[in-house]
Amino acid sequence: MDKDDSKTPNHTTDRTVLFISGGLLVLFVVLAMIDLSMVEGWINQSFQFSATFFGSYWELLLLANFVIGMVLAISKYGKVRLGKLRKPEHGSYRWIAMILCTLLASGGVFWAASGPLMHFISNPPLFDDNSSALAGVDPALAQSFLHWGFLAWSILGTLATIVLMYVHYHKDYPMKPRGMLYPLFGEKIFHKKSIIGILADVISIVAVAAGTMGPIGFLGLQVGYGMHVLFDIPNTLVTNIIVVSVLVVIAAISVATGIDRGIQFLSKVNVGLTVVLAGCVLILGPTMFIINHFISAEGFHLQNMLTMALYQGNQAWLGAWTVFFWGWFLGYGPMMAIFIARISRGRTIRQLVVAVSIIAPLVTNFWFSVIGGTGIKAELDSPGSISEPLNSGGKPAAVMAIMDQLPLGFYLAIGFLFISLIFVATTVDSISYTVAVSLTGSDEPNRLIRVFWVLMFGLLSIVLLAIGENSVSAIQNAIVVTAVPVSILMLPTLWGTVQVSRKLAVEQQIDSKVKIDK
Repeated sequence: MDKDDSKTPNHTTDRTVLFISGGLLVLFVVLAMIDLSMVEGWINQSFQFSATFFGSYWELLLLANFVIGMVLAISKYGKVRLGKLRKPEHGSYRWIAMILCTLLASGGVFWAASGPLMHFISNPPLFDDNSSALAGVDPALAQSFLHWGFLAWSILGTLATIVLMYVHYHKDYPMKPRGMLYPLFGEKIFHKKSIIGILADVISIVAVAAGTMGPIGFLGLQVGYGMHVLFDIPNTLVTNIIVVSVLVVIAAISVATGIDRGIQFLSKVNVGLTVVLAGCVLILGPTMFIINHFISAEGFHLQNMLTMALYQGNQAWLGAWTVFFWGWFLGYGPMMAIFIARISRGRTIRQLVVAVSIIAPLVTNFWFSVIGGTGIKAELDSPGSISEPLNSGGKPAAVMAIMDQLPLGFYLAIGFLFISLIFVATTVDSISYTVAVSLTGSDEPNRLIRVFWVLMFGLLSIVLLAIGENSVSAIQNAIVVTAVPVSILMLPTLWGTVQVSRKLAVEQQIDSKVKIDK
C-alpha cells in the first residue's frame, strides 16, 4: 500500500477491528454465562500477573508522562497550537466541562465517598499508622489525591492527545489508537493490513469497553441500592435493569446529537449540577474542616507525591489500590486521548496540559475533599457512623450514610443518585463516540455507529447484571489485564510528543533553530 492510499479519507467501518473486538466482548459475556467462576479465576490470575510484573512499569510510565507534559507546557513549545485552527472550537468552560466528565464520571461519586474513608479507617502502609485518628486525615485524603489526581489525569489526555492531533489534523491520517505508534513505525502503521495496527485498535477498544461496562453495571447496583434506602423500592434485578435502560436512553440521545450539541450539553449540565451539590454539602457540612484539610492534604500530597507514586512496599495493597487504578486509567487512555483530541482543536500545548494535568485534578481533589472529608469528619465525631454501613453495604452505602449525617440529607442523597446517572451517561456517550471514531478513522463518525455502541454497552451490561454481581466485578478487573498491552502502546508517545512539538514549533515559527526532518 502506498502513502497516498494510507491517507485516503475512508470513513467506512473497519470490519476487521469491529468483528475481532466485538467478538471478544461477546465471547467474554458468553463464557461468563457458561461458567462465571472459571472466568473469574482466569481474570484473577491474569490480574496478579499484571500487577506483579507491570506495576512498577506503570508507575514509571505515569510519572514520566506527567513530567514530560509539564516540561513541554512551561517551555517555548507550550505555545504550539494544535489542530490547524487559530482559535479553539469550544469555549473554556465547555471545553473543561467535557474534559472533567471523562475521568471523574468513571467513579467520582462513590469513590469520592468511600476512597478517602477507607484510607482513613486503615491508613496506607507508606505512612505511620494513624488509622481513624485526626493525624490520619491528611494521609488518607492525599492517597486519594494521588489515585485520582495529576498522574491519573495526565495519562488520559496530554502526550497521547498531542501525538494523535498531530497525526490526524496535521498529517491527515485516520484518528485511530494506532496513531500513537506513528513515532515508532511512521505511515506503515496505518496500512490496512498492518497486524500491529489492527492489534492496537482492537486492544484499545476491548480495554475501554471493559472499563465502561463495569461502571454501567455498578451504576445499576448502586442506584438500585440508593432507591431502596430512600424510597423502599425493591433492590432487584428488574430495578437495576430499568436504571441501566434509562442510562442507555440518555447516552444514546446525547451521542446521536454529537459532540457540539448532546455531549457538550450533557457535560455542562453534569458539571453545573456537581458544583451545586458540592456547594450544598460544603455549606451544610463541616465547612472549615473540609477547606482546611483540602489545603493541608494537598500540601501533604505534593510533599510526598514522588514517594507515593513510586512506592514498592506492600504488594498486596499496591495491587488493590495504586496498580489497580493505574491499570484502569491506562485502559481508558487511548480512547480518552482521542476524545480530548477531538474537543481540543485550536488549543496550545500549554493550555491542554494545564487543563488536563492541573485544573481537572485540582477540581477532582476538592470534590474528594468535600464528599470524603464530610464522611471522615462524621466518622471522627461518631465512630462507626460511616464505616459500619461501608463495611456492610459497600460504596453506595457510604454515600447514603454520609448524606444521612447532614441537614436535608434525603434531598442531597437524591441529588447524588441523579448526578451518578448523568456522570455515567457522559462516560458512555463519550466512549461510544470514540469507539466509533476508532472504527472509522473519522472525527465525525456515522450516527448509527455511535448509537450502536451505546446499545452494545448497555445490552452487555444488562446481561452481566443478570449473571450476577460478581460478573460485573470480573469485567471491571479485566481492564487491568488489558492495560498491559495498552501501556506498551502508549510508550512511544513519551518521545513522540517531543518530536511533534519541535516540528510544529518550527512550522509555526516558534522555534527557528530546529530543522524539520523531511
